[in-house]
Formats: sequence, C-alpha cells, structure tokens
Amino acid sequence: MPETTTHTHSVSDDLRLEWAGVTDRGRRRENNQDAFLARFPLFVVADGMGGHAGGEIASQSTISRLEALVDDGTVSARDLEEALQLAVDDIHEHPETTDEGTGTTLTGVFLDRDEGEWRWIALNIGDSRVYLKRGERLIQVTTDHSVVQELIASGKISPEEADGHPYSNVITRAVGANELLPPDYVSVDVQDDDRLVICSDGLTKELTDYGILHFLRENPDPGAAVDAMLEAALENGGRDNVTLIVLRVMTGGSSSTEADSGD
Repeated sequence: MPETTTHTHSVSDDLRLEWAGVTDRGRRRENNQDAFLARFPLFVVADGMGGHAGGEIASQSTISRLEALVDDGTVSARDLEEALQLAVDDIHEHPETTDEGTGTTLTGVFLDRDEGEWRWIALNIGDSRVYLKRGERLIQVTTDHSVVQELIASGKISPEEADGHPYSNVITRAVGANELLPPDYVSVDVQDDDRLVICSDGLTKELTDYGILHFLRENPDPGAAVDAMLEAALENGGRDNVTLIVLRVMTGGSSSTEADSGD
C-alpha cells in the first residue's frame, strides 16, 4: 500500500495546517460508495447509500458541488447549504438514481474567522463523524443522526450495544434521500497540536475511540496516522468502505517547509 501524502498549508504567519486523506473499498464491498474532499478550507467525508450505483453517485455528486464551492473561494454555512441543494437536485436528476433511498451522509469541518479569531465549524448530516484530539483526550464533536443514537439518547440502549443493534446502519438524515435539512453545526476553537479526524462509519465499525486515539498518539504526521488507521480497520475486518481525513494544527509562528495548493 503506497504511503499517503501529507499536505501543508500556511493560513497565516501563526497558523499552519497539515492534512492527509484516504478512501478504500474495504474487504467485503464490491464498490466504494464513499468520497472525500480535503482542500483548504473545507475537509469533508461523504458515505453514500442506495441500490446499484446510487450511493456512489450521491456521494460523488455532493463532493463535486462542494469542490466547486471551494473553487469559488468562499465557504460559509449559507454557501454550503446552497451547494448541498444543488447536489440534491443532481442526485434526483441522475438517470441511475431511481432508488428513493439514494443519498449520502456528509460530515467535516471548514476553517472560519470570526472577529479576528480562527475557528473550526464542524458540520454533520448522518452518521459519519468528526473527532477532536486535544491533549490526551479524544472527543466526538458531531452527533450521529441515526436510530441507535436516538435510542442511546433516550436511555433504551447503551453505547456498547449500538454496534450490534439490528438498526445500527439506519440513519435519520441524509443528503438526497428526502427533503434537505441543514447540517448540524458545532464551533470549535483552534489550538496548537489539535488533531481532527473526519471519517465514515467504515472506520468506527472497526476501531474504537481508544484505537483512534492510540494511532494519533503514535503518528504525529497526518499521512502516517491515516495509513495506520486504514491498515488497522482492514485488518479488523474491513466490513465497509473506509474513508478518513486527519488534520493537524500548528500555531505560534511555525513556517511551512512544504508549499502545497491543498489539492
């Protein structure tokens, strides 16, 4: 397996980002219905669903519309929601997406500046996730839109029972499957040496939160962390497509040694 490239972008004199991303079909699926975009300032993962090629079309249509948004040079919640509505129209109009259940999750972050302060805006539709490693803790930033999450929130099942639950793959919100609801948003401040993990459930089915934290501790470089987590997910079964992005924040006037466009 070739090593994943780590990209670097100097946001300002005192803020630099490093990131890497990868997607893999996994060990059991015939095709890959995941897609991702990792281009400053937007980093997102989409996990498609639907019969035939529907899921692949849904995830790629969504990523394509978001890539055009980045090309336009502005990323805000309003811009993002307009792009998602265009993606929904693309999905519905595509000749191969006849399944009413066709759609995709979408989760990730974009970098925003508010009153001179940098912040991450995490966004989520579905059960793909954003995690934050800060210090020695791993925090799940997003909340799943899923039946099992609703059961956990109501106290009917424990988090440990969720993975084996018969409704573990049933999500309650998606892009394209029904009328578009806006993403949930969470604001996260920017701190030195923070690590962000954006992933489809193909990763979290195979790695516990502690496993993700372990590989982030062992691999400061985002490319090495991505490769280690993908390898572990495949070794643990690779039951689904696996997609993840790892972002690393560096502040305090560090200078970039590697120029990169963010592609």
